Amino acid sequence: MPDELGVESRFTLLQRLELALVSWVVPAIIALIGCTLRPTITYEDGAIDGLHDLYPGIFPFWHRCVLPATWYFRRRRIAVLTSQSLDGEFIARVIQRFGFVPVRGSSTRGGQRALLEMDGMLGERGAVAFTIDGPRGPRFVAKKGPVLLARTSGAPITAFYVAVQKAWVLNTWDKLVIPKPFSSIYIRVARKILVPADADDAAMEKYQIEMQAALERVTAYAEGQFNRISVGSV
Repeated sequence: MPDELGVESRFTLLQRLELALVSWVVPAIIALIGCTLRPTITYEDGAIDGLHDLYPGIFPFWHRCVLPATWYFRRRRIAVLTSQSLDGEFIARVIQRFGFVPVRGSSTRGGQRALLEMDGMLGERGAVAFTIDGPRGPRFVAKKGPVLLARTSGAPITAFYVAVQKAWVLNTWDKLVIPKPFSSIYIRVARKILVPADADDAAMEKYQIEMQAALERVTAYAEGQFNRISVGSV
């Protein structure tokens, strides 16, 4: 459940009312649209061997596809790093409805504690995910959290992306995608990246670049499955 005492101290009364509304309305909309979507998932050579092979694993993806990803990977007890901002609390409330475990923290606040918590989950053969260019961008630039976590935990990094054939695209920093009903979605999963426990700073930089490249690769592949992506702005 959300940290109600923390919410009380961090947000105004109006914001708390908005959070309460969002935690019910947005999941209902996602579920109504999600049950009409037509998914396809493919894997690069060296990727996980199907969804049964999620655990333990570290899964970075772009913030813009958080809604279709939430629907497709629902009810798997995947921990997701969410910021302690109002936007992060919105996301935490929504994903909890779909069986995810929000872990509060970001690159600027509470990150070290959050990584320790996620490391413990991986030690218990869990799975964790990062909206890796969040909480505020820059868009399509991956932060280093998954690489640090992979070094300490030994779990592999597996980047993925969810492309949507027909969608509304919000005029936000991430160009958030909301699938239109009965759209096709295409999930592309990258090959695993293993970071050794003794990786030095130079090696960590190399793995950071490799993760960025994997995200760009699966994004281009998935988007390329739809020759004409129909989008509208909201």
